[in-house]
Amino acid sequence: MTRTQRVGSYRLLSLRAVVLTLINLTLVLLTLSCRSDSDSQSLRPRQLRDVPASRLAFNFQADVAAPTGLGSDEVKRIPAIQQDFDSRRSNDALLRTVPSPDGQRALALYGTVDEPTTTFRIDLYSSDGNFIRNVTPPTLAVVFQDSVVWSADSNFIAFVGRRSNGAQPSPTPPLDFGQQPVVPSESPTPTPTPAPAFAPLSVFSTEQIYLCNRDGYDLHPMTTRDGLIYFALSWASDSHALVALACKESEWDAREKQFLTPAGRPRLILLTGEERLLDDQPSQTPPVWSPDSSKVATAFDVDIGIYDAAAIKAPTQARIALHEQMLTASALFDEKSTTKKSSPETNKNSAPANLAMVGLPVSFNPVVRLEWPVPEKLYAETAYVSLRSELIKTFSRWHLLTLSPQAAVLKR
Repeated sequence: MTRTQRVGSYRLLSLRAVVLTLINLTLVLLTLSCRSDSDSQSLRPRQLRDVPASRLAFNFQADVAAPTGLGSDEVKRIPAIQQDFDSRRSNDALLRTVPSPDGQRALALYGTVDEPTTTFRIDLYSSDGNFIRNVTPPTLAVVFQDSVVWSADSNFIAFVGRRSNGAQPSPTPPLDFGQQPVVPSESPTPTPTPAPAFAPLSVFSTEQIYLCNRDGYDLHPMTTRDGLIYFALSWASDSHALVALACKESEWDAREKQFLTPAGRPRLILLTGEERLLDDQPSQTPPVWSPDSSKVATAFDVDIGIYDAAAIKAPTQARIALHEQMLTASALFDEKSTTKKSSPETNKNSAPANLAMVGLPVSFNPVVRLEWPVPEKLYAETAYVSLRSELIKTFSRWHLLTLSPQAAVLKR
């Protein structure tokens, strides 16, 4: 082979090498591109608890069926405890009983002849009706029956109380005059006494949150902000914290004079006593926890607020504005309701043609209740609530928010 032939051969080999290199680079780039797409898909959260509140998307459905498993508003009493009050505590009025989630114990909420009708006391019973001990001392007046709540693991009891107007002997079943008082024992069913010993307890002029263990001991205030009124307590399903509403005493009094239900700012309270203000806008809707205890939701008129409640460094929040959707749905609801009740002749001048004249649709009302049965489904009840001698709820309607991660989460 001549020198010229060798040079030509080398040039041909070099050209082939360049072509092969370019092909290999193209394949590598294609592979990296595929991996990038795969990686972006792998960022999809496996659970909604991993999605920050600010990154939630939602789909709104108006006028759906009420969620299943709603608790009855009827006040129920455990028969065995009611029997004990009927037979041995006729001077005390049993208001309701609150069983522990594990079914082993129950709280008896009762009033006494010297107790105002707005306050009550708490005793601890076994589920079979045996008295265990007094939980609240005479210096503490308990309020808000719906805020006496067990933790989900049955290890703690939380309730709201304030300083009693007058310290009276603790109400317990009366003893014979010849019988000497006995200090409560540590046994599961000690004998009730007329003057049990209570550890010193801080009490306040306004309603604070109190906590004790499942045996009724270690009673102490979780909040100590005298001047604030706490209400609407709810435990996280993993029992790591409570959520509540709180307002100033002056704000409570102002709404009471207007016959309005109380409104407060949502607050997260940890077992350690640490407190986090979730929102500075008052809400009249009791806050609820997500089933996985990672988030809390409440409502402001017809808007929904959702807040991160897990132990994370930078918690977020989201405000879901539903005014326009609710307004449109209410107009349609009124139109259908009027059509059903009216004849074709009278329906010509019915809603929604007259909505501009009469204002908002009759069925357009604020959110008064939330239910969060599964992570991706948040139910909201709207209704008109009248608060006079008793609370009356009308125009009740249920709506559904289906939650999901925003698309932005999938592209990070």
